[in-house]
Amino acid sequence: MKFKIIIFILVIIVCFAFIKNNTIPKNLGVSNGKLAKMPNSPNAVSSQANDSKKKVEEIKYIENKSISKAKIESIIKNYKSAKIITNNENYIHVVFSTNTMKFKDDVEFYFDDKNQVIHYRSASRIGYSDMGVNKARYDELVAIYKKALEN
Repeated sequence: MKFKIIIFILVIIVCFAFIKNNTIPKNLGVSNGKLAKMPNSPNAVSSQANDSKKKVEEIKYIENKSISKAKIESIIKNYKSAKIITNNENYIHVVFSTNTMKFKDDVEFYFDDKNQVIHYRSASRIGYSDMGVNKARYDELVAIYKKALEN
């Protein structure tokens, strides 16, 4: 009987994780110039974070928003694991999936015309730690983006 209860609990946990991993969080987007608040877990980074462990630098425009946005879009399109969910005038929401386990991360870009910067937020949908994946993705994206500044 105990074995059946353990199996039942494990099935519930797996189902919950599957549903959460495949559901877009409702808190995403821009509100009053701010991206969503950071989770308590260490599996996220943002240019608007208050916690220094989760803080990344905003990304400076290349000349103007139009050029900067086009560059970000072209970078995203080169990732096999990326799917653009929302793309409007000042905001892009992308979902990145890991290759093996298909864990999903929500990555957001907010184009702040007033300050001529792109605010960035990347957060895992499930789990506690991301083993530095969100920060590493930010570093890689920014490195590719900055090469455009040199050209």
